[in-house]
Amino acid sequence: MIKKFILLLVSLKGKLKKYGGIDMKKVVILLVLGMFTFSLYNCTSSKKVTKPVEEPKPDTTVKAPPPPPTKPKPKPQPKPTEPTIEEILEDIHFDFDSYEIRPDAIPILNRIAKYLEKHKDIKLIIEGHCDERGTIEYNQALGQKRADAVKDYFVSYGLSPDRFKTISYGELKPIDPRHNEEAYAKNRRVHFRVWK
Repeated sequence: MIKKFILLLVSLKGKLKKYGGIDMKKVVILLVLGMFTFSLYNCTSSKKVTKPVEEPKPDTTVKAPPPPPTKPKPKPQPKPTEPTIEEILEDIHFDFDSYEIRPDAIPILNRIAKYLEKHKDIKLIIEGHCDERGTIEYNQALGQKRADAVKDYFVSYGLSPDRFKTISYGELKPIDPRHNEEAYAKNRRVHFRVWK
């Protein structure tokens, strides 16, 4: 670049003498100023100053561990529905010509008594039944003794006697109309109904 400037001065000196002698010092000063301005312009426009890019600093903060996975809450189980009195009531059976409560009837009577303890508004009709053997009058009396024996059992359990009504149907309402031992065993029973 300096070589070009010197060549330009030499060529201008010859031309300036030709046109009547302009002071060479002024020309040199103007050229130097022009060159200086030109070089400043080239320096600022051609070279872009870039700032150094800072690399991101590593994160030195201590991170808390993730919380443990939560267990799903168990779905609420529906409360078991309590059986109705009709589902609790079950006939009990008696031996031939007897009103004594048999051992196989005790769990049935206890289940009914426990239900009645919880549901104090329920009253029962206790029906005594017999098979067809014997006279109508005898079976009527035997059916009443069976009903009374069951009522006495409930009272001894702690239930009020006012919650029970007893009735005897004797042999008049058989559950099985056949005339054999199997039918007779089914018909010797106490049946329960809700007293409304």
